[in-house]
Amino acid sequence: MSENSRSKVSKRPAVVMPTVEEDQAIREAAQSDPDAQPLTVDQLEGMVPLQAVRGRPKSKNKKVLVSIRYSPEVLAYFKSTGAGWQTRMDGVLQKYVADQSQ
Repeated sequence: MSENSRSKVSKRPAVVMPTVEEDQAIREAAQSDPDAQPLTVDQLEGMVPLQAVRGRPKSKNKKVLVSIRYSPEVLAYFKSTGAGWQTRMDGVLQKYVADQSQ
């Protein structure tokens, strides 16, 4: 039998579920612990998924991802202005659009 044909054995320990009696004993112990009381209805209703509170807030004015080519001079200029250069570039384009709309 070659090394490649052997099946892989998981190194994780097997999960053993508690018996009904063990589960009841765990429940009773948890309920008798004053520091581990069940959440109230108000607490449960106030919960939000972790993804909803992580990261940057969602913008009301979502931007559209595009692929576009700019001249090296334009890119070099905006990049030389430091972090946030893409936002500044967008601002210049927005001002241009506003000026053209008048």
